[in-house]
Amino acid sequence: MADIANKYPENVAGKYYVDNQCIDCDLCRETAPNNFTRNEDGGYSYLSKQPETPEEEAQCKEAKEGCPVEAIGDNGA
Repeated sequence: MADIANKYPENVAGKYYVDNQCIDCDLCRETAPNNFTRNEDGGYSYLSKQPETPEEEAQCKEAKEGCPVEAIGDNGA
């Protein structure tokens, strides 16, 4: 389960975020490419844009549910 206390600082403020358990598997970037971005230096993903449409919300939810290490949270502020 993602821990908001360990979220990456690059995450934009809002509901969704990625924490430091990310293993850079690329699933979230493939599932919700408009919302997740890779930190090339650190080798992890972060939320670069909160969902703004029902489609983006569904994609972010799918990414969260599919994350193999549960590094995506949806309890951000």
